[in-house]
Amino acid sequence: MSRLEARLNQAWLRKGPLAMLLLPLAWLMGVLVAFRRLAYRMGWLAGGKMPVPVVVVGNRIVGGAGKTPTTMALLAHLKAQGWRPGVLTRGYKAALPEGQQGLLIDADSASRLSARQTGDEPMLIWRRTGVPIMVNRDRAAGGLALLQAHPEVDILVCDDGLQHLRLQRDIEIIVFDERGAGNGWLLPAGPLREPIDTPPTPGLCAPPLVLYNAQRASTALPGHLAASAMAPLCPLPDWWHGRPATSSLTSDKAVEGEGEGEGEAWAVAGIAHPQRFFDALRGQGFQITPLALPDHAELDDIPWPPEAREVIVTEKDAVKLDPDRLARERPGCRVWVAALDFHPQTSFWRELDAALAKLPNRHQPG
Repeated sequence: MSRLEARLNQAWLRKGPLAMLLLPLAWLMGVLVAFRRLAYRMGWLAGGKMPVPVVVVGNRIVGGAGKTPTTMALLAHLKAQGWRPGVLTRGYKAALPEGQQGLLIDADSASRLSARQTGDEPMLIWRRTGVPIMVNRDRAAGGLALLQAHPEVDILVCDDGLQHLRLQRDIEIIVFDERGAGNGWLLPAGPLREPIDTPPTPGLCAPPLVLYNAQRASTALPGHLAASAMAPLCPLPDWWHGRPATSSLTSDKAVEGEGEGEGEAWAVAGIAHPQRFFDALRGQGFQITPLALPDHAELDDIPWPPEAREVIVTEKDAVKLDPDRLARERPGCRVWVAALDFHPQTSFWRELDAALAKLPNRHQPG
């Protein structure tokens, strides 16, 4: 995170001098957001309706609030209920081939694609769930292309699409973390992409579901909590190939101490809030040397020092670390992946299933 980003994140938590200085731009942002929603509501801008139900997962606050873990948990639930889901995503930082608007990740293409091409989060979702994924900035066009390639898909999940109003949706899931609405102001004076009390999008079959990736509700909106915990660390080759872990690193096996030296345990995180990752490791008793990278860091160069022998990374970073490459460039270094176990409350699944039962174009799952 750059110094400017860090300063803005701090400013967005309170109504201080910097936030107040940016308030006129936030008012302009509010006008633009309201006009855009009005344009879709009145039909001045056309939306795309899919032939199957659409569930959108997103947030009103910028930065990582837990959308991707929510999407993966949602996909697992839908599959368990007999649905055959597909995923739509814009693929932040995806390097699509020249002249190509979309990129399909599925069993036939995944081995030929890299996280640089698809974006790290789409590749992570693929490795964790195995469902077909369409990377396309135009989610409506991407949805039609995905359904043409995979006609068995009977429900679409849009990852980070709450403000992508061109894609008409049936169900919305709004995710917050412990920041809530921050200072309550819109960008750039605050962290909100749209007002916290934005009316539901027309056409929903049920009120939006609110999920708090936090220990308690962080806004006044009624919703459900989600618990997250770090799974046992898994060797990168096992995680990369979807195999059960052949071994695990525990805090009593990790090297203690914070000085430089062979065998030092490093924790590497290229995510929106790396401190959460470092705190979680320390909470499990690990003595670590933290290395925070920019969110979505590409990892073209291995960022930890050659003398490191034990390295712990997030799943979002693991998708960019080919085990064969590491074996060549860092022989003798063991990389461990810290997967996240994410579990919304049972009440969330009950409300979701009730919404799914109201779908007007509902296919019978299974």
